[in-house]
Amino acid sequence: MKDLQTSDPKAHVQNVRSGMQEIVDHLRKDIGRLEEPKAKALFETSAEVLGGLITAFSHYEEGKEEAWK
Repeated sequence: MKDLQTSDPKAHVQNVRSGMQEIVDHLRKDIGRLEEPKAKALFETSAEVLGGLITAFSHYEEGKEEAWK
């Protein structure tokens, strides 16, 4: 993630969302490299949780949810 010097919330939302997506991509790639089932489950669960947060950040950007209006 970048260290943004702006007070624009949408810029920070995009920055954090992008960083979370990078972590999700990394977690999913590592799942294929792991052999221990518990570690695979941890990485998969982590990717799913972050995916939910990415969706929430996207909804904020798009103003889709009533709470963000």
